[in-house]
Amino acid sequence: MNIEEGFALRGRNPDVLTCIANLSNDEVFTPPEFANRMLDTVAAAWAADHDGADIWADQTVKFLDPFTKSGVFLREVTKRLIMGLESEIPNRQERVDHILTQQVFGIGTTQLTSLMARRSVYCSKFANGKHSVTRRFNSEVGNIWFERTEHSWTKQDKCKYCGASKMTLDRGKDRESHAYAFIHTDDIKALIAEMFGDEMQFDVIIGNPPYQLASDGGTRDVPIYQKFVDQAKNLQPRYLSMVIPSRWMASGLGLTEFRQTMLSDKRIRELVDFPAASDVFPGVEVKAGVCYFLWDESHNGTCNVTTVRGNEVIGPLARDLNEYDVFVRESRAISILHKVLSHQEDSINSILARDKEFGWTSNFDGFHKKEAEGDIPLYYIRKMKRDVGYIERADVKKSRNLIDCWKVLVPQAFNGGDGLPHQILGKPLIAPDPSVCTQSFLFFRVSSEEEAKSLKSYYSTRFFRFLVSVRKITQHATHSTYLWVPMQSWDRVWTDGDLYKKYGITSEEQEYIASQVRAMDLGAEDDA
Repeated sequence: MNIEEGFALRGRNPDVLTCIANLSNDEVFTPPEFANRMLDTVAAAWAADHDGADIWADQTVKFLDPFTKSGVFLREVTKRLIMGLESEIPNRQERVDHILTQQVFGIGTTQLTSLMARRSVYCSKFANGKHSVTRRFNSEVGNIWFERTEHSWTKQDKCKYCGASKMTLDRGKDRESHAYAFIHTDDIKALIAEMFGDEMQFDVIIGNPPYQLASDGGTRDVPIYQKFVDQAKNLQPRYLSMVIPSRWMASGLGLTEFRQTMLSDKRIRELVDFPAASDVFPGVEVKAGVCYFLWDESHNGTCNVTTVRGNEVIGPLARDLNEYDVFVRESRAISILHKVLSHQEDSINSILARDKEFGWTSNFDGFHKKEAEGDIPLYYIRKMKRDVGYIERADVKKSRNLIDCWKVLVPQAFNGGDGLPHQILGKPLIAPDPSVCTQSFLFFRVSSEEEAKSLKSYYSTRFFRFLVSVRKITQHATHSTYLWVPMQSWDRVWTDGDLYKKYGITSEEQEYIASQVRAMDLGAEDDA
């Protein structure tokens, strides 16, 4: 394929990179339109920092996608440079040769994706193949590197770099190990020099890293995208832009330190959040959505935050990411939160049980269905249905002091999809004194049935569930999720009207809450 055929395809449909299926939920291909959106953000920042200069007209700028899959970022960068450098390097072949050998670099995540990326960028799966658009490479890989990397197993049968389970991913030489070279090293600069034959200083690092790895025999997924972000920063680029899951903002297994680092990093210049991942990756479920950010090595200040849900775009708004211990995704929630927290009331999580308070997991079955004298009712959820069994008091070994109190049981998990308005939490259930429950429920403890009814009315308000939603980014509502819900007196039936008046919530703010949180129908309490 000649240069004209290879690079004059812009605007033709269909683009093959819009048609390919994802390999898995942890290796998601980026649509070309979205890759270009991220590149536009980089270009705008470059222009702002360089007196309006066009990054695509600079033949010295180096780009790296350290986890290239389809090659879409590298391909779109190349297209832009070919157009932007036309006056600097008028000869098209010389321009293409310069761009591909001096400016555009990638690291494949697997053997397959490295071949795909080379095909996208060089128009040949071999950089030195007869169909390649450049003749300047002497090797098949060109500047899109891939070599199989192995995990480094510890005595605990975990990889010391990525935390992968040896039981899951030590699968022999014939199967993909998912040991990504970029994060399997203690000296990334030395590894990059080895890959590309010289010490490299990249101006722009951009891409879509792998999101997670199956671990512990496949019983849970472990996030790894944060490791790619941290490693990319170690290369000290001028700009760094990645699309990653948004779960880091408020939760996520092992992401506490990463969240603290991100929120306190004043170099994050832009953050664009998509609460529904389908707005970015059609047909792909990434719980809690995805986001992309632009990290600017010279920036030191607030971050421009934009929230995109379907056709609705909120922002950009200048935000201090480090205002709270989690990131409040919706800028419109800030004023409401400020009003509530200004009262400095105790949090309702002071009377909320911890996860697995009585020590039993959700699949605990050490109870019986027929009540005997002296038994205690035990509440649980099976197959999305609530039920009650019975257990002897002597069989309760943990938190026995919490047996004898009235409780408002609330499901620990509730997933109503991405649509708005959302219920946010599952329906509450009053449990008598005495009672216990499995991990399926958290519970608020009170002194009487009347107090339980009052708390239940509070829980069912939009106000209550809105304050939970500000911290609840996944289907799980943990103890800390309720931190910003203030305590009330349990001597009345609470309504949204009462609460809006108490906290000075304006009519505009009330409309916003209603757009986010739907009314809770307390019927059919047997549903989880």
